[in-house]
Amino acid sequence: MAEFMELEAQDGVRMTWNVVPGTKEEAGNCMVPVSAIYTPIKPFPNMLVLPYAPLRCRNCSSVLNPFCVMDFAAKIWICPFCFHRSHFPAHYASVSEENLPAELFPQYTTIEYKSPREAACLQSVFMFVIDTSIIEEEMAFLKSALSQAIGLFPDNSLVGLITFGTLVHLHEIGFSTAPKTYVFKGSKDVPKGQLLEQMGFFLNKPKPLTGVIAGARDGLSSDSIARFLLPASECEFAINSVFEELQKDPWPIPADQRASRSTGTALSVAASLLGACFPGSGARIMAFLGGPSTEGPGAIVSKNLSEPIRSHKDLDKDSAPHYHKAINFYETLAKQLVHQGHVLDLFACAVDQVGVAELKVVVERTGGFVVLAESFGHSVFKDTLRRVFQSGDKGLGLSSNGIFEVNCSKDLKIQGVLGPCASLEKRSPLCSDTIIGQGNTSAWKMCGLDQATSLCLVFDIVRKDIPDATVQSSSSQFYFQFLTFYQHSSGEMRLRVTTLSRRWVAGPGSIQDLISGFDQDAAAAAMARLVSFKMEIEAEFDPIRWLDKALIHICSRFGDYQKDTPSSFSLSPRFSIFPQFMFHLRRSQFVQVFNNSPDETAYFRMILNRENVANSVVMIQPSLVSYSFQSVPEPALLDVTAIAADRILLLDSYFTVVIFHGSTIAQWRKAGYHDQPEHQAFAQLLQAPRDDADEIIKERFPVPRLVICDQYGSQARFLLAKLNPSASCNSDGHRPGGDIIFTDDVSFEVFLDHLQRLAVQ
Repeated sequence: MAEFMELEAQDGVRMTWNVVPGTKEEAGNCMVPVSAIYTPIKPFPNMLVLPYAPLRCRNCSSVLNPFCVMDFAAKIWICPFCFHRSHFPAHYASVSEENLPAELFPQYTTIEYKSPREAACLQSVFMFVIDTSIIEEEMAFLKSALSQAIGLFPDNSLVGLITFGTLVHLHEIGFSTAPKTYVFKGSKDVPKGQLLEQMGFFLNKPKPLTGVIAGARDGLSSDSIARFLLPASECEFAINSVFEELQKDPWPIPADQRASRSTGTALSVAASLLGACFPGSGARIMAFLGGPSTEGPGAIVSKNLSEPIRSHKDLDKDSAPHYHKAINFYETLAKQLVHQGHVLDLFACAVDQVGVAELKVVVERTGGFVVLAESFGHSVFKDTLRRVFQSGDKGLGLSSNGIFEVNCSKDLKIQGVLGPCASLEKRSPLCSDTIIGQGNTSAWKMCGLDQATSLCLVFDIVRKDIPDATVQSSSSQFYFQFLTFYQHSSGEMRLRVTTLSRRWVAGPGSIQDLISGFDQDAAAAAMARLVSFKMEIEAEFDPIRWLDKALIHICSRFGDYQKDTPSSFSLSPRFSIFPQFMFHLRRSQFVQVFNNSPDETAYFRMILNRENVANSVVMIQPSLVSYSFQSVPEPALLDVTAIAADRILLLDSYFTVVIFHGSTIAQWRKAGYHDQPEHQAFAQLLQAPRDDADEIIKERFPVPRLVICDQYGSQARFLLAKLNPSASCNSDGHRPGGDIIFTDDVSFEVFLDHLQRLAVQ
């Protein structure tokens, strides 16, 4: 386990199999696919940045790396991917065994290049799209949060503003004499040409007859752009004035109807405006939604309150009348934003659903953030918004305009990527016939990415037969190269190159090698992404059956047992926690959609699809820490037996952090003992989990919800839902001061018992 984390600390990669199954059949028998979870721009303390362009193979375009074979006498290097021989150019003339360029040092398997010619002045662009069909109280919370956010913007960043309800209002903040807005009907989409005409972009400068209108260089004057997008340092007063005047949507709402909300039209206007003014700039559309879209393209429900918003059951039965139409509209919008290089960030703050399930395609393909909270006054929203604009070490390291490419050995093919990116449809011999996620390509666009964005790449082993022993011993390595070309937060264009080598094994006797290279944390994260993807695209897919089948097969292949003797079954330490991960994954919010709305399920899966292995594992199997007078804080089993009357538990399930007070602790707290000087130790015991929870919240993005609850209280459900029900209403024996869970779910012990019986058959 530790060595896999060391590899991640060096290259930002975790692989499910660090010793790779060598043939297609062998890989199929392993059940967990050969995959890599890669964080493209993970920060490293000693990252080397070279001030020149990389040297590429003429045949396959891979970059010179430590795994290339060198012929220093002839000044030739051999590419490990295609075996093409390339001559070193003139500026590498002095290369020798004693005088190696940095990219050939064995410790620099991950390296960055920056080209001095390509340094650009990064001007971040933010377009606020604000829902005004919300109650006055929510409007006040939102205006306060946005006013604070504008103060955190870099001075040279540009800001624009669109508000929408029944109608869409585009605010001309550069018009200083009086507030001025352009109004569009919310019930129909506005084509880009009509939008530019209506906004008077061609009054002083005639419209070009041919070509694409794209920014000040092609067809628009910078004065006309500055009417709608102004530097933050200049427009703070203008925008705050608009916020002060901003009222909730004035259109009357009949008692039996929902508010009119034209979300789709507003986002379309924002996308078209940015596409005309700043194409390829990595601009961000930040949408603040307070309810479901009911008007125009992208509507998810009708205005009639008699029609409920779609549920999972409606989607399964295909009885959600607006769903497919909205998905088609947002897929078109996603293509437009990816083509323009722009990002959509979604802040959905409402008690009801707002349409995150439909908007998921746009947010994921553009690499945007998504935040789901109950109100604009909630700390989850306010603190997360503040974190987006934080700079320095605590900042997110927002980067843009990423292009991610993969190169690998000829016996490997790429099935696809699960994560926040969009296919560039670059077909190559590396593409597998099986497509998972964004597949059938070897290059992807990442409009927005940050230091934590992680992609899951799924590979296919194409070799059918085991090569003979001589070939096997001489070339028993598979090579992978990940290239990320992106605009760094400083404005420089950079290329990060990560090159990996992994040994492959095949044939009899390979089981032990495969076991030694299995990373169960990475496997759990990859399986979670894979099962979420299959649940979304495969009709009649049974996730529980699929996961169980895979787990039984893995245990019978890699377990140690005598046939038909369950008591003899044991797993190597490399696999020992994997059944536990699968047990919790089966019960997690990624697989169990009961009691979750389609919006919540979409939100959980979007976060899972962009996080690294450590965070994904916390989502699948939360961590539990116990605090008591008897011992220092210590990890506790994620089990109902961890609950005791004199104990405080801290549960971190990634989306929620729960501080749970046992019944005795709760009584003492209510009696105010912690305020009395003689009970200083009790005050410290209460404070310790608060401090630890604050540390977790400070580090995490989006900010998790903090729940403080007592045993037998209503909010104790946040903890009980995550615990293994070893003591339930169906089991005997109840510990005094403990708790039981009212559920028909089987406990982990029963699950493991059945697993062992099936694995040894």
